[in-house]
Amino acid sequence: MWVAKDWKDYEVIDTSGGEKLERWGKYILLRPDPQVIWDTPRKNPAWRKLNAHYHRSSRGGGEWEFFDLPRTWQIQYRDLTFRLQPFQFKHTGLFPEQAVNWDWFSEKIRTAGRPVKILNLFAYTGGATLAAAAAGASVTHVDASKGMVTWARENSIASGLQDAPIRWLVDDCVKFVEREIRRGNHYDGIIMDPPSYGRGPKGEIWKIEEKVFPFLRLCAQILSPRPLFFLINSYTTGLQPAVLAYMLETCLVKQFGGRVEAEEIGLPVSDNGLVLPCGASGRWMN
Repeated sequence: MWVAKDWKDYEVIDTSGGEKLERWGKYILLRPDPQVIWDTPRKNPAWRKLNAHYHRSSRGGGEWEFFDLPRTWQIQYRDLTFRLQPFQFKHTGLFPEQAVNWDWFSEKIRTAGRPVKILNLFAYTGGATLAAAAAGASVTHVDASKGMVTWARENSIASGLQDAPIRWLVDDCVKFVEREIRRGNHYDGIIMDPPSYGRGPKGEIWKIEEKVFPFLRLCAQILSPRPLFFLINSYTTGLQPAVLAYMLETCLVKQFGGRVEAEEIGLPVSDNGLVLPCGASGRWMN
């Protein structure tokens, strides 16, 4: 498993009964996690000192219960700063487990010895975008949500990257890649974090199991002649590491050579020494 173990402003303190106890900066949040199917004694005093608790509803969804939490706050990872805010579907605007991937591709960018162009698709609030830009790449950030792109730009300003070569685009990712093929544009690295399910601007339905492989093939057409890497993340149960690896091998290795790795990604749990699984990632690299 690839483990994001270098956080100082974030930690999973403990896990029990379908929930994970987390520290985000100086604030303690309790959120549901479907991986936590065990029920162990809740001995850590932080269980009783919550700043917010997201309660899952038996009818689907859920809601936050706030005790003492600001509307927004910030945490840092290395030289990057992220604005956090609790919002629907239990999220805070950041997936800390992705730091293990940020470190991986940042090293590839820094040691490339040439200018590097990166495309970040389904780019959310910009964690990968900022990591790539901080490593020296020029980045195209694409997400269909205007609010998420605005949030990502705010993170870039907080991180001192407001003048970095980043293009911020509100667009449907599939349509954007199709246009890039027609325009003849190419990228040295592609990062994507596709949703399990979504709708396009005209109501087009995205189901990852049906759409992701054809989309990978499309994206292969906009890789440069000497690409550095391709990263795909999945939080969908059916897309295990072996599936991600096979897709990358099928789409990229025959054309570009290189090799593929795929693993679960996770976060260390402070109180028990376990690693909490948090999805999977597939990496192709030259």
